[in-house]
Amino acid sequence: MSERIAVAADHAGYEYKTKIVAYLREKGYDVTDFGVESTESADYPDYAARAAKAVSSGDARWGVIVCGSGIGVSIVADKFKGVRAANCLNPEMATLAREHNDANVLTLGQRLVEWELVPEIIDTFLNTPTSDQERHRRRVEKIHEVSGL
Repeated sequence: MSERIAVAADHAGYEYKTKIVAYLREKGYDVTDFGVESTESADYPDYAARAAKAVSSGDARWGVIVCGSGIGVSIVADKFKGVRAANCLNPEMATLAREHNDANVLTLGQRLVEWELVPEIIDTFLNTPTSDQERHRRRVEKIHEVSGL
């Protein structure tokens, strides 16, 4: 697989980030790990921004970013041009994020999602195509219009 995935986390998502990097590499993805490297307190905007910037610039096709809730890193990621981050708690949310919103960054909350569900959420996110329905394309375009991106 040649699609690069940018992965990052803060200290509250470090455990899952480490497992996600290994999981994606086992599946053959080219993974860039933007940290953190421990559970020592770290500011999530620093790490989320690195992964989101990689997606925004085209250096990565996808992003997966983890913190305690997934909310903070999602807010940070959505600040970057062309990034549509979705905080998903289950595979159904991942499907909708891809189908309806053409999301390209998945955010996860280590404190909210059991690890056993994470691989299914990731696989669903990466393998669900964006809907070709005009209404969904139109809405994604409007996201970029209203954000000025």
